[in-house]
Amino acid sequence: MPTIDEIATFAKKKGFVFPSAEIYGGMAGFYDYGPLGSEMVMKIKNLWWKSIVHDRENVVGINGSIIGSEAVWNASGHVANFIDVVAFCKKCKLKIKVDKHEIGKAKCDCGALYENLGEFNPMFSTEVGVIKSEAVKAYLRPETAQTIFINFKNVLDTSRVKLPFGIAQIGKAFRNEISPRNFLFRMREFEQMELEFFTHPDKKNDCPIFEEVEKVKVNVLTAKEQAGTGKMESMTMGDLLKKKIIKTKWHAYWIGYRYNWYLDLGVNPEKLRLREHVPEELSHYSAATWDIDYEYPIGWKELEGNADRTDYDLQQHTKSSKVDLSYYDEDTKERVIPHVVSEPSAGVDRVFLTLLMDAYHEEEVKGETRIVLKLHPDVAPFKVAILPLVKKDGLSEKGKEVFNNLKQKFNSFYDESGSIGRRYRRMDEIGTPFCITVDHESLEQDDCTLRERDSMRQIRIKIKDLSDIIKKLSEGEKLETFGKFIN
Repeated sequence: MPTIDEIATFAKKKGFVFPSAEIYGGMAGFYDYGPLGSEMVMKIKNLWWKSIVHDRENVVGINGSIIGSEAVWNASGHVANFIDVVAFCKKCKLKIKVDKHEIGKAKCDCGALYENLGEFNPMFSTEVGVIKSEAVKAYLRPETAQTIFINFKNVLDTSRVKLPFGIAQIGKAFRNEISPRNFLFRMREFEQMELEFFTHPDKKNDCPIFEEVEKVKVNVLTAKEQAGTGKMESMTMGDLLKKKIIKTKWHAYWIGYRYNWYLDLGVNPEKLRLREHVPEELSHYSAATWDIDYEYPIGWKELEGNADRTDYDLQQHTKSSKVDLSYYDEDTKERVIPHVVSEPSAGVDRVFLTLLMDAYHEEEVKGETRIVLKLHPDVAPFKVAILPLVKKDGLSEKGKEVFNNLKQKFNSFYDESGSIGRRYRRMDEIGTPFCITVDHESLEQDDCTLRERDSMRQIRIKIKDLSDIIKKLSEGEKLETFGKFIN
């Protein structure tokens, strides 16, 4: 696996990610996605939205405002409780953010203990209003969840949802990190994909779809083991629920579902784990939190969090706004404040970084180093590249014909410059799973060569069958199903 710095260099060179305002020296904690990165990010968000919203009957989406009233963040507890500690290494002169419970324990990479320089609230504040004396204080949201909670009643009144149900959102959030670092891992501007899943407070175990994830196998680091040997265990989600390591069925369902989402995208299972938050690190709103961690070059770090927020947020906003945010249960004929039994919260940027790092491979091929991104076809910037063998003899025209047909169904790339071997390598480096070569035989037989990225094997197929075969290959069917290897 490359280092964080190496992947940042690679991402810039290939057009995935650029430092923001680079021509002015850059700005720490801010990045811009290039042509390839933008395609990949869009696919990540679309896949998440499909799996969380479109594939379900009981989840709807919103798109809330980025700037929020000071009243919102006072009610949520962020003004009072969203506090980080500035830690300083006297030896390295490095300043970083640490959690309060780490003070006195956290060590710098040089081995020295960090010194506490004090607390700070990482929210960005601003003023709304053109006349300074009349302007009101507001904040750029540090999380997307609160715009879901303050729109809870609006969703209830307009969407005909019934418990249990979820409200999902994808959007930007902002935190004034003391020391943004490690490329996309810790940023000041980032994008979140969050779901707040609401249940009746007495029905947290009424989950009829738990069997979908019951057999999902996970690596687990419990709070108990963190206080002891620190040893991970391998068990199923069913085991975690049966042993009451995870307390409620709905929480276990969403943790298992999200863990499996990463496995389905091809993330190395040996580099994924579940980690339970120890009591002293729980957020002010959380009854229980589990992280899905990935083993980066900088160690095991959070990829996605999942908290049981209970009824904390709806109660707080009910008290502060004086607006009734309860739910009338038709079955029990009573009003209740629903509980957020599960809050899967993933950073788009961390998911992007994880997929990029996990897919990066260097291989020796015929005495040369081949860099290949073994991205899942559904997240690769381009699914297929069309490469005429040469520009002349009508091959460009035939290649454009194939390209124009395929681009209607897949994000496709056309390239006719350079040797075919060099073009294959370029496509390998940016993760394109399938390459189509149009040659002189194509003009006579109306067929082409289809090359698979990971194995570099090729088969000969009819051009009319391309769309169907690429779709099936993307879904996991083997290349040899559709023809004999020709190399």
